[in-house]
Amino acid sequence: MRTLALSDDILLNIEKPARYIGGEVNSVMKDKSEVDIRFAMCFPDVYEIGMSHLGIQILYDMFNRREDVWCERVYSPWTDLDKVMREQHIPLFALESQDPIKTFDFLGITIQYEMCYTNILQVLELSQIPMHAKERTEEDPIVIGGGPCAYNPEPLAEFFDLFYIGEGETVYDELLDLYKQCKKEKKSRLEFLEMAAGVEGIYVPQFYEASYEEDGTLRDFRAVNPHAPETVKKQVVMDVTDAVYPMSPVVPYIKATQDRVVLEIQRGCIRGCRFCQAGMLYRPTRERDVEELKRYAKTMLKNTGHEEISLSSLSSSDYSKLQELVTFLIEEYHGKGVNISLPSLRIDAFSLDVMSKVQDVKKSSLTFAPEAGSQRMRNVINKGLTEEDILTGAGEAFEGGWSKVKLYFMLGLPWEEEEDMKEIARLSDRVARRYYEIPKEQRHGKCQITASSSFFVPKPFTPFQWAPMCTAEEYVRRAAIVKHEFQEQLNRKSLKYNWHDAEVTVLEGVFARGDRRIGQVIEEAYRLGCLYDSWTETFDNEKWMQAFENTGIDPEFYTLRERETSELLPWDFIEIGVTKKFLEREWQRAKDGVVTPNCREGCSGCGAATFGGGVCYESKN
Repeated sequence: MRTLALSDDILLNIEKPARYIGGEVNSVMKDKSEVDIRFAMCFPDVYEIGMSHLGIQILYDMFNRREDVWCERVYSPWTDLDKVMREQHIPLFALESQDPIKTFDFLGITIQYEMCYTNILQVLELSQIPMHAKERTEEDPIVIGGGPCAYNPEPLAEFFDLFYIGEGETVYDELLDLYKQCKKEKKSRLEFLEMAAGVEGIYVPQFYEASYEEDGTLRDFRAVNPHAPETVKKQVVMDVTDAVYPMSPVVPYIKATQDRVVLEIQRGCIRGCRFCQAGMLYRPTRERDVEELKRYAKTMLKNTGHEEISLSSLSSSDYSKLQELVTFLIEEYHGKGVNISLPSLRIDAFSLDVMSKVQDVKKSSLTFAPEAGSQRMRNVINKGLTEEDILTGAGEAFEGGWSKVKLYFMLGLPWEEEEDMKEIARLSDRVARRYYEIPKEQRHGKCQITASSSFFVPKPFTPFQWAPMCTAEEYVRRAAIVKHEFQEQLNRKSLKYNWHDAEVTVLEGVFARGDRRIGQVIEEAYRLGCLYDSWTETFDNEKWMQAFENTGIDPEFYTLRERETSELLPWDFIEIGVTKKFLEREWQRAKDGVVTPNCREGCSGCGAATFGGGVCYESKN
């Protein structure tokens, strides 16, 4: 019989107590006395967001298929429970068993975005695990990080024992077997970490040392333990069809952000947008077999009771069997109350035809992501989209019955000029004009064009990793130029414009390209009370600025300067397949405004072919 970690009195006085009680459909229960390894899988954000993350569902399923492992889940407590747990000294606990995290063998934390870094410290502190890896004893869990932000692990280096670089399906079994062996042979924590460092894709930060030049740039980064390799190679699942996939994902009691069956149709992207980290990290593009996907869809809908299925990938339109898969889903579930969600589609005739069959056209809006207003800037970022493509797609959508369109742009891109900014408003207006070219009797009232701009953040392992950012004030100034231009447009009553928080963007930029010195800023900000920094209602920029001041670290060193391509970068010790030489070449092509064709049109020699599969090999077979 399970005893809840929180009393009824606490549960009745906090928001959404179902976040903390576990027991959901398809959650895995085991006898803890019959397993060798207990693994707590953490998403360092609130339950509803963490439960929407496919990666955790995959690893949860994969680990729990092993009889010797029990994988459980833990999320960041919301601020109300956080306060109670501190006051009453209640240790953070796992949902399934309700046992304290500090009693587990592993705490695995997925690091999906930079603004969750203070939540990682919250999880460690509430778990009563020493915050710094070097202070942990034989009694503490091994703290391991993974996910996209682990590709620059340095800002978090002192808080983690290990980082797993790459896709989790490859060497986790090897790592867990190694731990089991060490446990049996009564080896020390240090001995396990030294053996783990020999597993490809595993990075042990305490075995490396950084030194700096007088100007603050990185002078040297080297291994200081003989067991640690000089470079760490990312892990890639080449056969995604046969990889583990959760047929019975956990179904939350309360509405999650993505409350649906998620069908991952492929990994990677052929497009090569120069600002996009995912497009570089997840190369090469690998497709799942369409027959297996049909089977997955039927099984997962049956096992969850969900009423929506979403096709997940970075660019769904590029999946070669999309038409066959979508036709199957429409025919199979027509009239059965199952919605089909198709994110990441390019707006073309096929996509619109599909969406008209699966959406209520009158209620829904379509999303385009031109990313830049002018063709010049779209060439700089290698978007591979012309204004004709955008207007043709919008025209077909309007003629198909849609009247709401969302347009996503980015401000602050390298070499952006005022004319490029104004083109965001002008392009939005031209989209609206295209609507009003339709005869009045065929329109559905007024059109609504909502344009949103985020601010550019240069990310590691992209051609723009050397680019400077703007100050928060400059980002806001650029947004004001765009907003003013919107007010000058003919169809301004049909146009709406909003933009992202500039202060959050600047911080994200510091963390994205930060080195080990940033760890002390994150810790100081956390001590000052920063938490849930990706949430508007809890973000406090003043405290962050105080943290930089208190630690004597200048954020502008990380944001405003353009790096030389010869500079040693904090993440250069990681090999992702895509070479630095290729990224330099793309950086130069961006400066020249030259477009690089996508991977199916022609190989650009990025280096990902070294993995021996995927789109790089399709044309040869």
